[in-house]
Amino acid sequence: MFQQLSDKFHDILDHLKGRGKLTEDHIEQTLRQVRLNLLEADVNFKVVKEFCEQVKAKAMGSEVHQSLSPDKQFIKIFHQQLTDIMGVPQEISLQHKPPVVILLCGLQGSGKTTTAAKLARYFKEEKKRFPYLVPADVYRPAAIEQLKTLATRIDVPYYDTHPKDNPVKVCKKAVAIAEDRGYDLVILDTAGRLQIDKEMMKELGKIQSKVKVHQSLLVVDAMTGQEAVNVAKSFHDLLNIGGVVLTKMDGDARGGAALSVKYITGCPIYFAGIGEKVEDLEPFYPDRVASRILGMGDMMSLIEKAEKEFDQEEAKKMTAKVLKNSFTLEDFRSQLLQMKKLGSLDKVMGMLPGMGKIKNQINPQELEGQLKRKEAILNSMTPQERRRSKILNGKRRLRIAKGSGTQVSEVNRMIKEFEQMQKMMKKFGKFGAKGLRGLMPGF
Repeated sequence: MFQQLSDKFHDILDHLKGRGKLTEDHIEQTLRQVRLNLLEADVNFKVVKEFCEQVKAKAMGSEVHQSLSPDKQFIKIFHQQLTDIMGVPQEISLQHKPPVVILLCGLQGSGKTTTAAKLARYFKEEKKRFPYLVPADVYRPAAIEQLKTLATRIDVPYYDTHPKDNPVKVCKKAVAIAEDRGYDLVILDTAGRLQIDKEMMKELGKIQSKVKVHQSLLVVDAMTGQEAVNVAKSFHDLLNIGGVVLTKMDGDARGGAALSVKYITGCPIYFAGIGEKVEDLEPFYPDRVASRILGMGDMMSLIEKAEKEFDQEEAKKMTAKVLKNSFTLEDFRSQLLQMKKLGSLDKVMGMLPGMGKIKNQINPQELEGQLKRKEAILNSMTPQERRRSKILNGKRRLRIAKGSGTQVSEVNRMIKEFEQMQKMMKKFGKFGAKGLRGLMPGF
């Protein structure tokens, strides 16, 4: 996410670190470089102008010059201004008489259909709602089938749309069905075009006039940069959009859309799509995005994801095993499976502070490959072998290597690493729970 912009900002701000005093010349040089980088990132020129003016005004004030650490104070201002441009985090209001109707609109290829399913899953899992998905893009049979398939996968009911149906009638009838069956949330996946045209806008207008739409959300492809802002403004001017969902934020997004769309349209960014899976949708937090852009990581998102994905009871059992020195290869395998729930190592590393400095020394894909090979080795063992690693003789290790498509040397290395980890855990176990708490605050 914003890797190119983050790398450039990191280099710029690095020059400020350690300076006992920041002169006007330092600030001017820094902002000149920042201005160029933001424009290269396809950020709207009005946003760039306002951003730099605000940062300069605050940086030239007494809060920086009188600070003991002017470089840190400047970065703090920088972070705050980035956050301000993207707005404050907001949730979609569902405080209406059910069913609450959410209309998704946008250009073809922006990811509306996948986003519809992602939103349905999010509201079902996180907000305990009963969503009803409506494929209203009757011009693309593939989009209808895609949404029906995704709805089945996440166990959400859907309206059985057919390609020759009238989209306005589909939406009107679907809302009536939702009300009759007790579904409290309806998500309309409307048709898009390759570009904005009168027919598309007329159709959306008819749907809005025939169906009581509570929220109209624009789905915007973050990869399109400045063009995404122009699209957002056009939709907002004609349809009064209530908010934005940015998709493909996991790609090589330069940052232009995220840093511009709120400022230009005044519409909040509610969600960010961070992958192709239905689980890959997260609320948009401007302060956290600003932290990632500045290379500070995003520990809050990582912690929240870990709390959601990790089994708390399993974690307690694992802690007890460490204390009793009874941690086995079976437990190690369970921990690897838990880690996979956090997502790719690339994503996890992006949330860790300071990783930008050493990213060239670490290859996430290579590390991911190593973990997959370890998992394959563990899966090729019998449950008994995972519980009692001492029985792993040469014959068994050869069988495991063949079964996992690896070399015996890899199996030996993994077992040796595990035994070293056991020894370390044994030392911790000697302290007991109270001793560990003393050594590790918050344990």
